[in-house]
Amino acid sequence: MSKVTVAKFGGTSVADAEAMRRCAAIVTQTANTRVVVLSASSGVTNLLVDLARGTLSATEQEIHLKKLKSIQDNILSELGNPSPLRETMDGILKEIADMARQATQNSDAALEDRLVAQGELMSTRLFTEMMNQLGHKAVWFDVRKIMRTDSRFGRATPAIEAIHNLAQQDMAPLLKDHIVITQGFIGANADGQTTTLGRGGSDFSAALLAEALGVDELEIWTDVPGIYTTDPRLVKEAHPIPEITFSEAAEMATFGAKVLHPATLQPAVRKGIPVFVGSSKDPAAGGTWVRDTTESSPLFRAVTLRRNQILLTLHSPNMLHACGFLAQVFTILAKHGISVDLITTSEISVAITLDQTGSQSSGRSVLSDAVLAELNAFCKVKVESDLALVALIGNRMSEVNGVGTQVFDAVSEHNVRMICYGASTHNLCFLVPESDASLVVQKLHQRLLTK
Repeated sequence: MSKVTVAKFGGTSVADAEAMRRCAAIVTQTANTRVVVLSASSGVTNLLVDLARGTLSATEQEIHLKKLKSIQDNILSELGNPSPLRETMDGILKEIADMARQATQNSDAALEDRLVAQGELMSTRLFTEMMNQLGHKAVWFDVRKIMRTDSRFGRATPAIEAIHNLAQQDMAPLLKDHIVITQGFIGANADGQTTTLGRGGSDFSAALLAEALGVDELEIWTDVPGIYTTDPRLVKEAHPIPEITFSEAAEMATFGAKVLHPATLQPAVRKGIPVFVGSSKDPAAGGTWVRDTTESSPLFRAVTLRRNQILLTLHSPNMLHACGFLAQVFTILAKHGISVDLITTSEISVAITLDQTGSQSSGRSVLSDAVLAELNAFCKVKVESDLALVALIGNRMSEVNGVGTQVFDAVSEHNVRMICYGASTHNLCFLVPESDASLVVQKLHQRLLTK
């Protein structure tokens, strides 16, 4: 087979029948796209997460279920209500209702993943039918057959070697004669239990499949034409970036850019697979290519914002000239699966930032009572919220004189809580109060990135 592309479409790209038709046109404009990875239709995952929590009243459950059915029925109607697909969709909706009732009695992480995964199973069934009705040889594929993960429900870790072997065995043979339609976000453990990769995991799924199949390109189709210099909803002067390096894009993704999931680029980097980011609503508008190298490497490439951050300050006189304090802290955090972003230290205290937006799909706090109890056993713990993380992304930033002056002159009227600079040549980041975040981003973009 010649060149092969994996294309992933987000929730807004498959929100309704009209949106799905636009996706179908993108898929079929070249013969290279052989694997299509879909998110759930826009709004579906949020409804399923609410049902999975098990806290809705019977009336609220019924309202949610009706909304889910309405989204699917509208697309089915546009497809002519084919009987076999109607039966399949009704069966999935019944299963969702059964699991939602079960969640009110005894919800757990495994049940949550099974319930939330139904969104992708529905959208891919509908899109496969549309592709076939349009005359294309498409086949529905349950990604749980090959997307092997551990059993950490809510944010499962993929088993790279197993995914490669299973993809080559079960999916690769289909590519010659079919366009394979499959799900993002979901997988299964070795026992066949459904798992999820965390919110935003559809991008990651697509990249893992691209890596496992050894394809030539990965396309991420969303609702904006590429990666912008910052969120255009915050700054009207924000503009698309034609091309960007893997290193820069990874920093942007990690520190808040919404277009790419932070883990997406890892499989692409491992295989050197170029990633294209474009808008399914306006594919002619172009987009952003993410590559190993680019022709230009500006000092400042973008500014990102990640809200809902926690500042955890741990204070203990026992830190003074002592070994092992940080090891003890990180052991506790690792035990509970908590990832640390930024860290600064003084003689008797350490400050750590935690990303609350990356917590489980159920919305539980990243800091549980059990974690706090273990930390309180040997140090004084202070937890602050209502903070946001702002990051400048660029090149050679820690090697060029005056970078700090340019950045902090722009935000001199705001209280900067924590600064991390020098660990990477590609970023300078700091915390600010949530209430100041938007204005800080606007000032930085105007001073450093507006053409």
